[in-house]
Amino acid sequence: MEYTAPPELVTFDGLLFDMDGTIIDSTNAVVKHWETVGNEIGVDPEVILQTSHGRRSIDILRILAPEKANWEYVRHMEGLLPKFHGEDAVEIPGARALLQDLIARSAPWAIVTSGTVPLVTGWLGVLNLPAPEHLITAESVENGKPDPACYLLGRDRLGLSDAGRQILVLEDSPAGIRAGKAAGCKVLGLVTSHTAEQVLSAEPDWVVRDLASVRLVQTADGKGGVTLEIKDGLVTKTNTATTST
Repeated sequence: MEYTAPPELVTFDGLLFDMDGTIIDSTNAVVKHWETVGNEIGVDPEVILQTSHGRRSIDILRILAPEKANWEYVRHMEGLLPKFHGEDAVEIPGARALLQDLIARSAPWAIVTSGTVPLVTGWLGVLNLPAPEHLITAESVENGKPDPACYLLGRDRLGLSDAGRQILVLEDSPAGIRAGKAAGCKVLGLVTSHTAEQVLSAEPDWVVRDLASVRLVQTADGKGGVTLEIKDGLVTKTNTATTST
């Protein structure tokens, strides 16, 4: 497998971004965070880390420590993560430029994340990244990824819930990719937190290393169209991940 697919221009009505692994990489911070929380609740941090990426903390706690599975605790402990481990997070290559271009051209976009409001706003503040007009978080839906509820809500917030609208979900985790596909969106998979094989297993429409492979080309005034150039996509023997429909 090689990242050698030729540039492709694709137009969407709006974009929905996952947060961790898509806009930022807080892996090191999350490892330290779950070590602290795991020791606090008496659960091996490695057990938590094996299943936590792309999923809501409250869903993990419902399985491993039900007594802690409440929003007050989750919001509090996630809010501490950027405060205590802010130096351990970095932005994903290409993320800042893409977000700034979308804002400059008034293109429709939102963040759809498994994190809580204190976590997401904390990271955006620490890294001084653009904040979206629309933010869908862990608290916004009853069921987290891979359930499509969050991305369906994201479409609705952008006013693009009609099935005929073309929406692009940008995701790194298999759970998030599956959620985006189930919500009727096209999905761009990033190989930032999982292996290429793991990302491919969720069947995204394109696979790239990171957002340095994505560039805003133009927007259609008054129509909401966002044309992107996707380059250096992953090429497989079957060409599965680089062919759109």
